[in-house]
This record gives sequence, structure tokens and C-alpha cells, in this order.
Amino acid sequence: MNLSIIIPLLNEQESLPELHQWIVKVMTTHNYSYEVIFIDDGSSDESWQIIEQLSKENQNVKGIRFLTNFGKSQALHAGFAKAKGDVIITMDADLQDSPEEIPDLYNMVLNQNYDLVSGWKKKRYDSVVGKNLPSKLFNWAARKTSGVKLNDFNCGLKAYKNIVIKNIEVSGEMHRYIPVLAKNAGFGKIGEKIVIHQARKYGESKFGMSRFINGFLDLITIWFLSKYGKRPMHLFGAGGVLMFLIGFISTGFIIILKLVKLYSGFHTVLVTENPLFYIALTAMIIGSQLFLAGFLGEIILRTKNNEERYKISKEVNF
Repeated sequence: MNLSIIIPLLNEQESLPELHQWIVKVMTTHNYSYEVIFIDDGSSDESWQIIEQLSKENQNVKGIRFLTNFGKSQALHAGFAKAKGDVIITMDADLQDSPEEIPDLYNMVLNQNYDLVSGWKKKRYDSVVGKNLPSKLFNWAARKTSGVKLNDFNCGLKAYKNIVIKNIEVSGEMHRYIPVLAKNAGFGKIGEKIVIHQARKYGESKFGMSRFINGFLDLITIWFLSKYGKRPMHLFGAGGVLMFLIGFISTGFIIILKLVKLYSGFHTVLVTENPLFYIALTAMIIGSQLFLAGFLGEIILRTKNNEERYKISKEVNF
């Protein structure tokens, strides 16, 4: 199979028939073998009924329905697990991503041997203050932190080799950082293509300003995981040992100073009246806690099981 097109969605009943028709037109024109996987992330409108109807009309259309809203990352994870195409395309269901971009993205992966190609919506039709400026700041921070030179991490239109999506773990709200996850997994050829951004035709955006705040927090998380996710003891253990040594040396200094003054006949104060005593005690406690945190992190890594992060109520055409 040439292509798997994965489309997570939430309450997009107006756009689904038009999007399906547009995708079929592109697939037919280029004679691709394909599957379209719609993941209904707990829609409260008629989205699932439309997906079921489309699946009856077109056997290439498949659907997964979540019991409730689990988030875009979980929807992509479910779609990635089912995808069979040589090249996987992800896109949004709101008609802001154009299916006309698919052939070029497919060729970049298949013929130019890119592991991943991310869309770049260079010209946007969103609010300048509400989305464009925060998005530019977010993308700048993501580039500097991750080392992945992309201009638009948030673009939902991306293309992947099948082997890439089968070897990355998308959880939480990490869908923004799939290129970073791919890089950390060893897939180094990551490209970018300028794509058309279309104004939303139906409904309203499901994402507010909070996604940028969450995005920055996720950025810190993925930076930490990429450096210390497999060896938390390297960070917490080293910090703990350092703090404990500071406290231990300070305590030794206090005791030696006390003994020297006693045997020399100088006036001394109680150890507990020396401010350095509390600094030393605090440092030793913090050091012990950091070391313990690293140790527990190592144990969790070695004993964790893959947890079911979402519940599927229905599937069609699988």
C-alpha cells in the first residue's frame, strides 16, 4: 500500500464529506493505493455517523472512535498502530490542510529518502496576535532546545516513513514534537516543505492560547527526556552526590573548628547556633532526596508496563 492518511478529529461533521471527496480525487488522479484512517476523538456531533457512512461508500475509509476525548497525541498513536502504508500522512480534518500537498510529500519521503517531512505554513490566515506571534516564539524555542531546524512544529500536515511511526512513542501532548521524537529515535533526515494554509471553512478552532503554554511545558519535558530519560540517575544522582558532599564537608569543617577552639581555649558557641550547620544539614537532606529520586526513577524505568492511554469504543473496516 502506498499511503496511509491519518486524520484525528473532534466535532468536524461539516468538513468530513468535503475532505473525503478531495482526498479521493487526489488519490485517483495519482493512482495511489491508500487507506484513510479517521480517528474520532470523542466527538459530540455527527462526525462518527458520517465516518461510518463514508466507510460503507469507500472501503479504503477506516474509522476509530474513542469513548471520550483523549487528545490528539492519543489519536495519532492509535492511527500509527493501524497504519499499513509505505508512507504515512497526517493531516487535520478542518480543511486547513490541503490534500493537494500529499503527492509532493510522498515523493520527498519515497524518492528523496527523507525519514520525515514536516509542512511549513509560511503564510497563515490566523490571528496575528492570538496565534501567529505566539507560534513564532514557540517554534523558535523548540528549534533552539531540540536542535531540529523546522519553522513550524505545530503543522499537522506531515509525512513519514512507515518505520518511523512504528518506532516512536507519542503520548501526553507530544504530537507537536514528533520530529524531535524521531530524531531522538535515530531518524536524522528530517525535511520541511512550504504548504498552503487555508482559512477555516467550518466551525471554530479547538485549540486556544493554552496550547502554547502547554507546548512550552512539553518542550521542557521532552528536552529532559531526550537527555536523561533513559538514565535519570545521571542527573539526580550526580546532583544528589554533589549536594551531599557539600553538606558532609561543611559538617566536617564545623566539627573540626569546634574541636580546635575547645582545645585552644577560645570561646565557642553551640553547633546549632552556627548558621553553617543548617546549611550543611539542608544540603545533606536535599542530596539524599535527589539521589533517592534518581534511584526510584531507575527502578520505574525497569519495571514500567505499557499503559492503555485511551479507550476505543468502535472500529470500522479494520
